[in-house]
Amino acid sequence: MVYRTQVGIIGAGPAGMFLAHLLKNLDIECVILESKSREYVESRVRAGLLEQNTIDIMKGLGLADRLLQEGQVHDGVNLSFEGERLRIPFRELTGGRQIMIYGQREVIKDLTDDWLARQGSLFFASEATRIEGIETSHPTIHFIREGENHTVECEFVAACDGFHGIGRTSLQSGSYSRFSVEYPFSWLGILAEVPPSTDELIYSNHPRGFALHSLRSEKISRLYLQVENDTNLADWPDDRIWEELSQRLATDGWSLQSGPVIEKGLTPMRSHMINHMQSGRLFLAGDAAHIVPPTGGKGMNLAIADVWHLANAVGAFYKKGTDIDLERYSTVALRRVWRAQEFSSFMTDLLHKRDDPGSFNYHLQRSRFRYLRISRHYAASIAENYVGLPLDSL
Repeated sequence: MVYRTQVGIIGAGPAGMFLAHLLKNLDIECVILESKSREYVESRVRAGLLEQNTIDIMKGLGLADRLLQEGQVHDGVNLSFEGERLRIPFRELTGGRQIMIYGQREVIKDLTDDWLARQGSLFFASEATRIEGIETSHPTIHFIREGENHTVECEFVAACDGFHGIGRTSLQSGSYSRFSVEYPFSWLGILAEVPPSTDELIYSNHPRGFALHSLRSEKISRLYLQVENDTNLADWPDDRIWEELSQRLATDGWSLQSGPVIEKGLTPMRSHMINHMQSGRLFLAGDAAHIVPPTGGKGMNLAIADVWHLANAVGAFYKKGTDIDLERYSTVALRRVWRAQEFSSFMTDLLHKRDDPGSFNYHLQRSRFRYLRISRHYAASIAENYVGLPLDSL
């Protein structure tokens, strides 16, 4: 079967689904291919922090009804160092910008439901196997669905297919350089069926290691612990996790509520990116081009910023007949990627145990926390990066 469209999108995660909606809003046709089933895509536990930009995009697309009903607005974040807690007030320091907590899989459900309700073309369990003709004006995506071979003939290909997808490997050989950093620790994360013990996120630097108290809803908490990279989940029964969280998050006048753990997993900490996100008519977005450690909450939001730029560039091509914005896509998108990489690296270094108390790095971390207590400008820099710099600011 041959499908013809203007933009072929590989991947139905945040990057692919937001791009599809943004293009549809510009009256540009597209076909989405997703290698996994719908059930798998919508059940993946991922980030739940939405920057101001992401909130604004969802509102602009008319997709924020459930977000505004169920999402939790946060006007600040708490940072702790050895039990001393400091709040960074977002609205006060950024002119009213804020974040919302709303699970990524809920975002995907909202976008997918609306897309299919509008009869948008989306094929689940359809694995893209090859991209041809990216140096021509009519590239082709080959894919397998239900054991049969199919193709999408299009004018542009958007590879939103993650780190292991075919998008990056289909770029012209030698067209990019690769950057990678592997951190010497991971996150052990849990979802717990217990009301959150905090109204706003708590990031804690503790001599035993980093901890994070996040949340998903009024009844579900999301929490993380810094652990070794070779950690075996079998060595971390629920009681041990709660005890460790209680110690690392402890501060005077506050206590952690525990409850049944309903999901448990390990997240490696790494940074990865390439320095050129396009080749001919093939464009990369999201994890296909870059990965950041989760400390700064940038992953999903960075992918959405990518496709916002890409959609505007494709729109300019069809409406104005110019490819200037398409040619500049990598340059523009990478400015934000590097900013997100720097902020994520900064937050990771600030909050995680790297050496024993009394070491050089320990004293640097303590000095940064002390400076945060007295410097409004330092706190404002963290706040504006955390809530997301405006999309047209970089």
